[in-house]
Amino acid sequence: MATDPRSEALNSIFRTIADSDWRHRIRIKDPARSVKFYEFLGMKLIQKFEQPEAKFDLYFMAYDSPKATSAGNHVTDREGIIEMTHNYGTENDDNYKVTNGNTEPYKGFGHTCVSVDNTYFATTDPGSVPENRRCWLRVPKEADGRPNAINCLRFGYGLELISWRLLLIRIPIQDPDNYWVEVIARNPVDKTEGVKETDLSTYRMNHTMIRVKDPEKSIEFYRDVLGMQLKRTSENKDAGFTLYFLGYGPPASSSSPNGVNPTADREGLLELTWNYGTEKDESFKYHNGNDQPQGFGHVAITVDDLAKIQPEAACSRFESLNVNWKKRLTDGRMKHVAFILDPDNYWVEVLQNEKIKPRWNM
Repeated sequence: MATDPRSEALNSIFRTIADSDWRHRIRIKDPARSVKFYEFLGMKLIQKFEQPEAKFDLYFMAYDSPKATSAGNHVTDREGIIEMTHNYGTENDDNYKVTNGNTEPYKGFGHTCVSVDNTYFATTDPGSVPENRRCWLRVPKEADGRPNAINCLRFGYGLELISWRLLLIRIPIQDPDNYWVEVIARNPVDKTEGVKETDLSTYRMNHTMIRVKDPEKSIEFYRDVLGMQLKRTSENKDAGFTLYFLGYGPPASSSSPNGVNPTADREGLLELTWNYGTEKDESFKYHNGNDQPQGFGHVAITVDDLAKIQPEAACSRFESLNVNWKKRLTDGRMKHVAFILDPDNYWVEVLQNEKIKPRWNM
């Protein structure tokens, strides 16, 4: 059976470099703090993959309630995973830090985004926001006494706040390693205003954002090479940028669940941000997170048939398309994973969907 790119699931993954072969994810300093932070957002640690001989561990975070899109599925058969890698000892190194992709001259990766049912209840102290751009994300207090609030350190994107209602649609926060997390409303703000409860089981890992130099080249790569579909385009001409949302599955609805964003209820999307004019600058490039200083590593997709030896398999198809390889399936010790490069030199990991065709135990 020929590999079907439409069946590939985008795992929005944060990676950390731990091995020269393929372990590239968002780098985290302290797994205890990072896991707890994403649990505050309603996620669950669905898998921990320990590699003591290589001195790193992988942590896979995802929404896993009965209402979640892919609850209970294998880690390679999900949409919207955050994968974190901890290199042993970083939690005890006062000088260790990662680059979050949002500071010059290392901009590239932007943020991950979580969509929630009720951003009105998730925020408090609106009067202080226009002045100092601070807010609080409220999470119900757990039985073990975990805090019910996370400090939002900054408002990103360089946009001026027009109103508190605008902030309720898009709320930015930062995780323990200063990676940005965008929180968006899945329901219309006017319908949730005054509602004093939120259901964490309905939260979604909506998308991962990266900045791209040339949108035509990037869209062609993710559409024609990886089989994604362009779900939504958001032009912001006055601000000088356009957003492109790509992913697998059905097209975006013609109606918007929150009155603003027709993909707010989706999971596992990829957002490409194009700042006007970068495509004309031959010397311009974004930081891919794997060059020094490191932070973000890659996104990952799973395919129905990864094998190199089958002419219709994914890796053979990539060869026929003359993709740029970071790691072929036959390279290195890890024979169950491949990496290709997108037009901005971001890494894309390609894995076998273990539900369709078991290849290795994870």
